[in-house]
Amino acid sequence: MPGHPDFASIVAGVTGSVYSKLAHRLATHDGEIYPLHVGDTWRAPPPGCHLADFTEATHPGMHRYAPPQGHSVLVDAIVEWTAESQGLPVEPDEVLVTTGATAGLCAVVGALVNPGDEVIILAPFWPLIAGAVRTFRGKPVPAPFFDVAHDVASALKAIEAVRTDRTVAIYVNTPSNPTGKLIPRDQLEAIAAWARAHDLWILADEVYELYAWGGEHVYTRPLAPERTISAHSFSKAFGMAGNRCGYVLGPAPAIRAARTVSTQTFYSAPTASQLAAAAALGGPGQAWAQESSASYRAVGEAAAKRLGVAPPQGCTFLFFDVADALDERGLDGLLSDLVDQGLFVAPGASFGPYPTHVRVCFTAAPPEVVARGIEILAQRLGR
Repeated sequence: MPGHPDFASIVAGVTGSVYSKLAHRLATHDGEIYPLHVGDTWRAPPPGCHLADFTEATHPGMHRYAPPQGHSVLVDAIVEWTAESQGLPVEPDEVLVTTGATAGLCAVVGALVNPGDEVIILAPFWPLIAGAVRTFRGKPVPAPFFDVAHDVASALKAIEAVRTDRTVAIYVNTPSNPTGKLIPRDQLEAIAAWARAHDLWILADEVYELYAWGGEHVYTRPLAPERTISAHSFSKAFGMAGNRCGYVLGPAPAIRAARTVSTQTFYSAPTASQLAAAAALGGPGQAWAQESSASYRAVGEAAAKRLGVAPPQGCTFLFFDVADALDERGLDGLLSDLVDQGLFVAPGASFGPYPTHVRVCFTAAPPEVVARGIEILAQRLGR
């Protein structure tokens, strides 16, 4: 049998499974499963915003392609939503609807990053952003931040320490996946001014914008609108992860460049998903998010208390060090032991240089299931 030509070298440098190398054991575990390794929600979308609510009879042509920029109904809804939520108007040509925020950030990276360019990524970080930068032949540069940035001076020190003459952008995520922390306004203002001084793009990942309870969520785009591209997600905002719909906002020239990339990759987001997203923005989405936020907060704070770690300020995750519970097998041994009990959590190394940390998603299953999974984890850690 003939062999195959070589694959692109970049494939070997991008991890295919970032949240759990043991996820394949989900299907074979005998007993209750606690799938706390992937960021998702157990809650169904808001009423009237399920895909089943949209039919050809009421929405003729919904089986057809939407425009590459996005369905006009959704683009208009995003324009209205953004002006109200961010206090800074956005024009339609500054909006690009994408197949989830993941694809949006990939399109932006593809538009802004040349081979060899560096993107500073505040760490711990959402793993797929590093893979996106590598996929487009850039170099992700982790900047340990959330555990060292206690004020403006330390925040600037953390990012300046890794800036080089190849740096073209900085990736900022607040509320933070995986830490559950918020970046305070004064630090974000300082980062925006620093980026402007060094003529850098800002990639602002704000997919958890509606889930901040430990302080103010500060939007980055109003601080430096001329160089900020922000990413937003209906997956996280309204429980629509399977619909694959999100969007990015930014200066019109940058959005046009990103649309060039998106047109050559996914072309357009699913039309039915865009209709559902528009319905959420224009109807019950805000109330659903407020109810979800209260639920998430209660579950997250209870989980943090049981594990003896700091409560989350927002988002849907806990991220903490478990070094004192590891034996000679290291973190892989602990994760394997947990899977034996049906509990799946994500390894810290997926989120940066954190080989003895774990990330737990406390919204991926109903609260009572999460509580049972947290109890297993706490007992295994001796807490």
